Amino acid sequence: MRRAIQDFKLHKNHIVHDNEINIRIAGTGGQGVIKAGLILSEAFVMRGKNVAQIQSYGPEARGGACRTDIVISDGEIDYPGLRRLDYFVVMHESAYRKYMHLIDDKTTVIYDSSLANVGRGIGIPFTELSKKEFGSAMFANMIAIGTLCAIMDITIPEVTSIIRKRMSKAEDNVKAFMLGLEVGKKKLVIAK
Repeated sequence: MRRAIQDFKLHKNHIVHDNEINIRIAGTGGQGVIKAGLILSEAFVMRGKNVAQIQSYGPEARGGACRTDIVISDGEIDYPGLRRLDYFVVMHESAYRKYMHLIDDKTTVIYDSSLANVGRGIGIPFTELSKKEFGSAMFANMIAIGTLCAIMDITIPEVTSIIRKRMSKAEDNVKAFMLGLEVGKKKLVIAK
């Protein structure tokens, strides 16, 4: 397997093209989708990677469709949009329905099984875990990006420092990210 990003080991089923990783995180307004994308993007930049991050959300403050797209590369990024969908993190079933046409057999789908029943990929109840561990659904986004990092089989220690720097309730968000890493690693062990 070719490695797209030097010093990053990619998931065994992932085939990289164009020396890029393309990620979409999608859900509804109020789930912290945009914040998750910004945190993850900044962490990759701190690792010396080139990153393009685009966000899209509807006019509704809560409940409308939203997404963040992240392109990560060692080289220059000449197009900031997704060329393909390598990793798709689904925070709500409506987001899956909206973007499922972009999925191909190489896409790794990771979804919140509390709010989506997509029938393929890796289902983890991000929202239920957040409510159980923190008494609120507001930490589901950090659990999701922790899981994504585990599934991608990468370690980004910068994420925790960025969370502490950029987020309120920082320690709970760090704990949520670490919980996502733990849950994602368990899923990888089961898959092997």
